[in-house]
Amino acid sequence: MSDEAPTQSGTEERQPAMERTEPTEPAEDIEEQDNRAFAERLRRYIDYAVLAGLLLLALIAALQFYLNASQVISTWVNPEYRPFFHAAFNLVLLFGAGLGISYQLVRLSRD
Repeated sequence: MSDEAPTQSGTEERQPAMERTEPTEPAEDIEEQDNRAFAERLRRYIDYAVLAGLLLLALIAALQFYLNASQVISTWVNPEYRPFFHAAFNLVLLFGAGLGISYQLVRLSRD
């Protein structure tokens, strides 16, 4: 048995088996892939940081809205009806939060 690799046609010269090795990726390509992966991870972390900042801003805005809505009820509604308006307002917020929580639980259970 010869150490030469067969060629496609019988008339061509045969190359030794040592020269048939698969081409390897240069170190530069591997380094470029590592840089790309690092950039993607960095971008993802920045996205999460921006999301956290926006969530904090939304939480502060929601708290301010709640406090201002309570102040409006206290200002515009007669004292004997204020507990009913506060209860109705809080009930609407509770239902909205419950819908949001159930929606998120369904989404998470699908994955």
